[in-house]
Amino acid sequence: MYNPGGSLTQNGLFYEAVIKFKEHKAIFEFIRVYEKILSGIWTYNGLFKLVDAWQELSNNRQVFKFKLEMIGNNSSNLTTEIDIEHSRVIPASVKLEVWKRDKGCCVKCGSHENLHFDHIIPYSKGGSSLVAENIQLLCIKHNLQKRDNIEQIVAIAF
Repeated sequence: MYNPGGSLTQNGLFYEAVIKFKEHKAIFEFIRVYEKILSGIWTYNGLFKLVDAWQELSNNRQVFKFKLEMIGNNSSNLTTEIDIEHSRVIPASVKLEVWKRDKGCCVKCGSHENLHFDHIIPYSKGGSSLVAENIQLLCIKHNLQKRDNIEQIVAIAF
């Protein structure tokens, strides 16, 4: 909970934020969650609110546990919750498979910068997040151009 100098650790700060929230002395904290899929490769999983914290014993150590609830990822409207089914979230195993298949670059232009995991058939139109065949890597430019459209895939025979 505390550093040797007496200041709160990061876990201690999170823990105290939950206590203040539960005692109605503050609103919940917003937490941006990232997931490491490979060494040096992190993916953004969204914005969450920190709603609970506790300590429990694990391998003879007291460890902190935190409960997060997913909220909308639009930081300009942080207080509006969006009902998102958990199947919309792309599992780490699928992200890793897509990253390897697409060689860590945009499938349209080959860029290695600002990559997004994109649903080929958009989730809003019935596309699955659970299979790599429906997910591709797009740079921010191509992901914004595509939006929620379904693009035709044309196979050319040689």
